[in-house]
Amino acid sequence: MSRIAPLPAAEAVEKTARTYERVCELLGTESVPEPFLAYGRVPAFLQDFFMNFKKFVVGSGALDEQKRTLIALCVCASAGCDVWANFFTERAKSQGFSDEQIAEALAVASTNYMYNTFFKFRDIAGTDVFEGMSVGLRAHTFHGTGFDDATVELINIAISDMNACKPCVSGHVKKARDLGVKDEAILETIQCAAVMLAGVQYLKAAGV
Repeated sequence: MSRIAPLPAAEAVEKTARTYERVCELLGTESVPEPFLAYGRVPAFLQDFFMNFKKFVVGSGALDEQKRTLIALCVCASAGCDVWANFFTERAKSQGFSDEQIAEALAVASTNYMYNTFFKFRDIAGTDVFEGMSVGLRAHTFHGTGFDDATVELINIAISDMNACKPCVSGHVKKARDLGVKDEAILETIQCAAVMLAGVQYLKAAGV
Protein backbone atom coordinates (compact mmCIF):
# COMPACT_ATOMS: atom_id res chain seq x y z
CA MET A 1 0.00 0.00 0.00
CA SER A 2 1.31 3.45 -0.90
CA ARG A 3 2.33 5.79 1.91
CA ILE A 4 0.81 8.59 -0.14
CA ALA A 5 -2.21 7.67 -2.22
CA PRO A 6 -2.29 8.88 -5.84
CA LEU A 7 -4.77 11.64 -6.66
CA PRO A 8 -7.33 10.31 -9.16
CA ALA A 9 -8.08 12.54 -12.13
CA ALA A 10 -11.73 12.71 -11.07
CA GLU A 11 -10.72 14.35 -7.78
CA ALA A 12 -8.24 16.84 -9.24
CA VAL A 13 -9.15 20.51 -9.26
CA GLU A 14 -7.73 23.78 -10.60
CA LYS A 15 -4.01 23.67 -11.47
CA THR A 16 -3.70 19.93 -10.89
CA ALA A 17 -6.65 19.17 -13.15
CA ARG A 18 -5.24 21.41 -15.87
CA THR A 19 -1.82 19.78 -15.59
CA TYR A 20 -3.39 16.34 -15.85
CA GLU A 21 -5.07 17.46 -19.07
CA ARG A 22 -1.77 18.76 -20.43
CA VAL A 23 -0.07 15.46 -19.60
CA CYS A 24 -2.66 13.56 -21.61
CA GLU A 25 -2.34 16.00 -24.50
CA LEU A 26 1.45 15.73 -24.48
CA LEU A 27 1.51 11.94 -24.41
CA GLY A 28 -1.58 11.36 -26.54
CA THR A 29 -3.30 9.28 -23.87
CA GLU A 30 -6.87 9.22 -22.62
CA SER A 31 -5.90 8.56 -19.03
CA VAL A 32 -3.21 10.10 -16.83
CA PRO A 33 -0.18 7.80 -16.42
CA GLU A 34 0.20 6.41 -12.90
CA PRO A 35 3.28 8.38 -11.83
CA PHE A 36 1.62 11.73 -12.54
CA LEU A 37 -1.31 10.74 -10.33
CA ALA A 38 1.16 10.21 -7.50
CA TYR A 39 2.79 13.59 -8.12
CA GLY A 40 -0.68 15.18 -8.13
CA ARG A 41 -0.76 15.23 -4.33
CA VAL A 42 1.78 18.07 -4.45
CA PRO A 43 0.70 20.51 -7.18
CA ALA A 44 4.01 22.39 -7.22
CA PHE A 45 5.98 19.16 -7.69
CA LEU A 46 3.56 17.95 -10.36
CA GLN A 47 3.93 21.21 -12.27
CA ASP A 48 7.72 21.25 -11.94
CA PHE A 49 8.03 17.64 -13.04
CA PHE A 50 5.66 18.07 -15.96
CA MET A 51 7.43 21.13 -17.31
CA ASN A 52 10.86 19.52 -16.93
CA PHE A 53 9.59 16.24 -18.39
CA LYS A 54 8.14 18.07 -21.39
CA LYS A 55 11.32 20.07 -22.01
CA PHE A 56 14.08 17.58 -21.24
CA VAL A 57 12.61 14.06 -21.53
CA VAL A 58 10.03 13.85 -24.31
CA GLY A 59 11.08 16.91 -26.28
CA SER A 60 14.08 17.27 -28.52
CA GLY A 61 16.98 19.67 -28.85
CA ALA A 62 20.68 18.96 -29.26
CA LEU A 63 19.71 15.46 -28.08
CA ASP A 64 17.00 13.86 -30.19
CA GLU A 65 13.82 12.34 -28.82
CA GLN A 66 14.94 8.73 -29.36
CA LYS A 67 18.19 9.17 -27.43
CA ARG A 68 16.30 10.88 -24.62
CA THR A 69 14.03 7.86 -24.41
CA LEU A 70 17.00 5.50 -24.13
CA ILE A 71 18.62 7.67 -21.46
CA ALA A 72 15.40 7.84 -19.45
CA LEU A 73 14.85 4.10 -19.79
CA CYS A 74 18.36 3.25 -18.62
CA VAL A 75 18.20 5.68 -15.71
CA CYS A 76 14.79 4.52 -14.48
CA ALA A 77 15.60 0.83 -14.88
CA SER A 78 18.94 1.30 -13.12
CA ALA A 79 17.17 3.13 -10.30
CA GLY A 80 14.82 0.17 -9.90
CA CYS A 81 11.63 2.00 -10.85
CA ASP A 82 9.48 -0.46 -12.78
CA VAL A 83 6.59 1.90 -13.47
CA TRP A 84 8.79 4.40 -15.30
CA ALA A 85 11.04 1.73 -16.83
CA ASN A 86 7.97 0.05 -18.29
CA PHE A 87 6.68 3.38 -19.56
CA PHE A 88 9.90 4.08 -21.43
CA THR A 89 10.13 0.51 -22.70
CA GLU A 90 6.80 0.97 -24.42
CA ARG A 91 7.78 4.44 -25.61
CA ALA A 92 11.00 3.06 -27.07
CA LYS A 93 9.07 0.38 -28.94
CA SER A 94 6.68 3.02 -30.31
CA GLN A 95 9.73 4.90 -31.62
CA GLY A 96 10.95 1.85 -33.50
CA PHE A 97 13.39 0.28 -31.06
CA SER A 98 13.35 -3.53 -31.04
CA ASP A 99 13.35 -5.74 -27.95
CA GLU A 100 16.98 -6.54 -28.74
CA GLN A 101 17.96 -2.86 -28.85
CA ILE A 102 16.19 -2.18 -25.57
CA ALA A 103 18.01 -5.10 -23.98
CA GLU A 104 21.32 -3.83 -25.38
CA ALA A 105 20.78 -0.36 -23.93
CA LEU A 106 20.11 -1.85 -20.50
CA ALA A 107 23.18 -4.06 -20.87
CA VAL A 108 25.34 -1.02 -21.61
CA ALA A 109 24.01 0.71 -18.50
CA SER A 110 24.59 -2.39 -16.38
CA THR A 111 28.14 -2.81 -17.67
CA ASN A 112 28.79 0.83 -16.87
CA TYR A 113 27.59 0.15 -13.32
CA MET A 114 30.39 -2.39 -13.01
CA TYR A 115 33.00 0.13 -14.07
CA ASN A 116 31.50 2.83 -11.87
CA THR A 117 31.86 0.56 -8.86
CA PHE A 118 35.50 -0.16 -9.65
CA PHE A 119 36.71 3.31 -10.57
CA LYS A 120 34.72 5.01 -7.82
CA PHE A 121 36.50 2.74 -5.34
CA ARG A 122 39.91 3.66 -6.74
CA ASP A 123 38.99 7.34 -6.56
CA ILE A 124 37.90 7.30 -2.91
CA ALA A 125 40.16 4.59 -1.52
CA GLY A 126 42.51 7.14 0.02
CA THR A 127 45.59 5.53 -1.50
CA ASP A 128 47.15 5.34 -4.93
CA VAL A 129 48.21 1.72 -4.41
CA PHE A 130 45.36 0.48 -6.61
CA GLU A 131 46.18 2.83 -9.50
CA GLY A 132 48.91 0.55 -10.81
CA MET A 133 46.82 -2.61 -10.59
CA SER A 134 44.98 -4.03 -13.57
CA VAL A 135 41.27 -3.33 -13.86
CA GLY A 136 40.76 -6.89 -15.00
CA LEU A 137 37.08 -6.47 -15.84
CA ARG A 138 35.76 -7.55 -19.23
CA ALA A 139 33.45 -5.04 -20.89
CA HIS A 140 33.04 -6.02 -24.55
CA THR A 141 29.39 -4.98 -24.25
CA PHE A 142 30.36 -1.35 -24.86
CA HIS A 143 31.44 -2.25 -28.39
CA GLY A 144 29.22 -5.28 -28.95
CA THR A 145 25.82 -3.71 -29.49
CA GLY A 146 24.15 -2.16 -32.51
CA PHE A 147 24.43 1.35 -31.07
CA ASP A 148 27.02 3.83 -32.27
CA ASP A 149 29.79 4.88 -29.90
CA ALA A 150 28.22 8.27 -29.24
CA THR A 151 24.97 6.74 -27.99
CA VAL A 152 26.88 4.33 -25.76
CA GLU A 153 28.87 7.21 -24.30
CA LEU A 154 25.75 9.24 -23.55
CA ILE A 155 24.26 6.29 -21.65
CA ASN A 156 27.55 5.90 -19.81
CA ILE A 157 27.64 9.59 -18.90
CA ALA A 158 24.12 9.48 -17.45
CA ILE A 159 24.72 6.34 -15.39
CA SER A 160 28.18 7.44 -14.23
CA ASP A 161 26.75 10.76 -13.03
CA MET A 162 23.92 8.91 -11.32
CA ASN A 163 26.51 6.77 -9.49
CA ALA A 164 28.71 9.78 -8.65
CA CYS A 165 31.80 8.23 -10.23
CA LYS A 166 34.00 11.27 -10.90
CA PRO A 167 36.68 9.58 -13.03
CA CYS A 168 34.00 7.77 -15.04
CA VAL A 169 32.04 10.95 -15.75
CA SER A 170 35.12 12.88 -16.82
CA GLY A 171 36.40 9.99 -18.94
CA HIS A 172 33.11 9.45 -20.75
CA VAL A 173 32.57 13.18 -21.29
CA LYS A 174 36.01 13.41 -22.89
CA LYS A 175 35.33 10.41 -25.11
CA ALA A 176 31.93 11.76 -26.15
CA ARG A 177 33.45 15.12 -27.06
CA ASP A 178 36.23 13.36 -28.99
CA LEU A 179 33.49 11.58 -30.94
CA GLY A 180 31.98 14.93 -31.88
CA VAL A 181 29.08 14.94 -29.44
CA LYS A 182 28.06 18.53 -28.75
CA ASP A 183 28.40 19.89 -25.22
CA GLU A 184 24.71 20.83 -25.36
CA ALA A 185 23.78 17.19 -26.02
CA ILE A 186 25.87 16.07 -23.05
CA LEU A 187 24.18 18.62 -20.82
CA GLU A 188 20.74 17.58 -22.06
CA THR A 189 21.63 13.97 -21.24
CA ILE A 190 22.19 14.97 -17.63
CA GLN A 191 19.09 17.15 -17.54
CA CYS A 192 17.01 14.23 -18.82
CA ALA A 193 18.52 11.91 -16.21
CA ALA A 194 18.07 14.46 -13.43
CA VAL A 195 14.38 14.97 -14.21
CA MET A 196 13.66 11.25 -14.19
CA LEU A 197 15.61 10.64 -11.00
CA ALA A 198 13.51 13.30 -9.27
CA GLY A 199 10.37 11.53 -10.45
CA VAL A 200 11.69 8.13 -9.40
CA GLN A 201 12.78 9.38 -5.98
CA TYR A 202 9.34 10.79 -5.23
CA LEU A 203 7.65 7.52 -6.18
CA LYS A 204 9.99 5.58 -3.91
CA ALA A 205 9.51 8.00 -1.03
CA ALA A 206 5.73 7.85 -1.50
CA GLY A 207 5.82 4.06 -1.58
CA VAL A 208 4.33 3.86 -5.07
